[in-house]
Formats: sequence, structure tokens, C-alpha cells
Amino acid sequence: MDRFVICGGNPLVGTVRVSGAKNSALPCMAAAILTQDEVTLENIPQVRDIQTERRLLSSMGAEVELGSGGNDHRTTICCRNLSDPVAKYEIVKTMRASSLVLGPLVARTGMARVAVPGGCAIGGRPIDLHIKGLEKMGATIVQEHGYLEARAEHLKGAHLVFDKITVTGTEDLLMAAVLADGETVMENCAREPEVTDLAALLMAMGAMIEGAGTSTIRVQGVTGLHGANYRINPDRIEAGTFLIAGAITGGDVTIADCNPDHLRAVIAKLEEAGTKIDVVGADAVRVRSDGHLNAADISTEEYPGFPTDMQAQYMALATQADGVSLVKENIFENRFMHVQELVRMGANIKVDGRTATVQGPAKLSAAAVMCSDLRASASLVLAALVADGESILDRVYHMDRGYERIEEKLQGLGAQIQRMGNVFPVREAEAFAD
Repeated sequence: MDRFVICGGNPLVGTVRVSGAKNSALPCMAAAILTQDEVTLENIPQVRDIQTERRLLSSMGAEVELGSGGNDHRTTICCRNLSDPVAKYEIVKTMRASSLVLGPLVARTGMARVAVPGGCAIGGRPIDLHIKGLEKMGATIVQEHGYLEARAEHLKGAHLVFDKITVTGTEDLLMAAVLADGETVMENCAREPEVTDLAALLMAMGAMIEGAGTSTIRVQGVTGLHGANYRINPDRIEAGTFLIAGAITGGDVTIADCNPDHLRAVIAKLEEAGTKIDVVGADAVRVRSDGHLNAADISTEEYPGFPTDMQAQYMALATQADGVSLVKENIFENRFMHVQELVRMGANIKVDGRTATVQGPAKLSAAAVMCSDLRASASLVLAALVADGESILDRVYHMDRGYERIEEKLQGLGAQIQRMGNVFPVREAEAFAD
């Protein structure tokens, strides 16, 4: 099993390039189910979740070529022959986002059999909103033996109102609606850039969609979609993680190939914490810090609010800030598992329900710590970058699910970080998607 060995104390300096967003790439790969033609996706990150999605599509009969044309970040998918429209448990159990195939499978083939995703370390993300929406569109869904089986001769447009904002629910039902008869109106939709990314791909394939990126999306169903070439958006969470890496180490880092508009909430908090942020053109952000940070509260919200996927990383920063920072988690009920590991490194953090109180600055010292999920892993890497001594991070396969060669990118900025062990360990059972 892989581990990171990190020796803290170096200010990070230089330029780092952001990979494509895995949380955009996953639904866009699922969208290829909707057509018999080839769909080519550019800027695909080389991360573990993408490998899992490839296995999932291939197991259904799709032809998936990673690194097509000699480009490691291009993927071509052809779902001409979906001989086995089943998302098998042995694949679904390792990645929550695999439930995104439910909507497009029903829309394209009239049938889907998807293993019910298991529990997730950071909190429950039920699939019931997907089911309710598909039933309103005319699907019959039964659950037995750990699988959801959905059938529909043809989906029909419907008026869908989400009980709560859900990114994957919005994406799944958006894909179902593009091939449904008539108009589908979806209200209380997620507004995340990943939803907008998916909608842009679907429109490039011939879908008729209005309102993506707002709370109300209108879809006029079409009889069929064609292939397309599409470039995935940069990963805003990876970009935000590197912004915090520059800030927490008192460094000077330029994050290139990003979208500054997607980072507004994170940038605002880093400026409140005393860092200097410059937007450099349309696709780069520079962060500078003298090492003195001010306490600032955060409260996670759906986009465009402060992202839950940046909460753990910000908490690492808060341990180095002067004063008390309140970190409130509103999205997931169990997303503070990194706290106990930060405390082992010397952080002063108290948790009461969904609020963590962080007293800083704390002198962090190196320790052996355990990564519990993807973003918690990033938090511990950030803490280790400023800790005194050599830290050892176990279970970094979580990191590999969403960050492409992060140790190499950090090395390029001057960090002392080494990977020990195999690049992709065999163990997968605990690797659930964000």
C-alpha cells in the first residue's frame, strides 16, 4: 500500500498546472452511453476514478480507449453495443459516481440494473432523488438483492423539483431527460460548474438544454444524439488545494490552466485570511503569503458558496492562522474525520456537531497519520508541508482517486515529498467517490 513521506518547512514557489476535473469527467464519460457514435473527451485526468469508470463502461460492452491518439489525457468512448447494461457491485462499490449510469442507461436502452452504492465515509449520499425523478418520467424501479432495476419503454418529460440540491441527481436526470419525449423542467438544481460542463457536452451531442448553471433547467427531448469532441473543465478543487498549499507554506505559487471564476469563494476566504491573490489573465491565479495568516470562518454551501470539497484543506490552513476559526460543514454529516489526525500532529481543534473550532496558530509536528477519504488526504498533505520533521501518510490511494501525480506537482514547487510503494495499490474497497 502506497504512502507519502513528507518533510515540512519549505515555502512553495513556482507554477503548477491543474488537471481536468474528475467530477466533470465522470458524468461526461457516462453521457457517452446516450449515443451509438464515438465521444472523445479531452483534458481527462489520469486518476484512479477514471480507471474505475472505464472498467464500468467496458463491462457493459462499451469500447473505451484511454490515451487515444498518443494523448494520455484524451479518452474515446463508443457505446454502440451495450450488451450488458448492468453496473456490477464489484465495480460500483469502489466509486459512488458510478450511479450516474442509471439515467442514461434507462434513456438509451429502456433498462438498467445498477448495484446500490454502499455507505460512504464522509456521509450518506442517498440515490432516492434519482429514483423519484426517473419514476416521475415513467420508469418502473424495483430494488432487490442489492440492485436497482429500472425499466421504461420510453421516458417522458416531467416537472421535477429536487427536495434538496444534489449534483449527481441533477446530472443523472439531466442525461435521462435529453432523450425523453417532450419537455422536462428541473427545479432546485445544482449549479456547480461540473453540471454546466456536462450540459455543454450534451448540447454538443445535439441535446436541447436551457438554464444549466441556474436553479432551473429546461430540457426539450430529442430522438437521438450524435458523437462529439469536448474538452473537460479544469479541476477547481485541485486548483483550490494548490492555492492553500502556497498560502499555508508562506510561498509564491501560480496556479495555471484553471478557471478563476470557479474559485471565487476560495479566493475570497484566502484574502480574508491575509494572503495576496492576483488573477493572472483568464486562466491563472497567483497566491503570495508572508506566512502570517488571520483567522477566518467558513461555512460550506452548494456552489457558488464555499465548497465542501475544500473544507478539509481550509481547516489545515486554519491551524496556522492567528486566532479562532469556525469551520461549519453543512453538506455532509461526517466530514471531520481528518480532525483527529490533525490533532495528532498538534492542531488545537474541537468539534461540536457540524462545527469545528480551530485555535491557531499551532506548531505542527510530524507524525504517522491515516488518510480516510480523498479531501482528508489533501488536508493531511497540507499540514505535513508545514509540520516540523518527517510525516508519513498511509492509504494515499484515496489521493490517487482525485489528484493526478500530486507528489510530482508538489516536488516541482519545492516540496520534500516522496511516494513509497506501488502507484496504484490493489486495495479498493474503501475508495468511494466525492
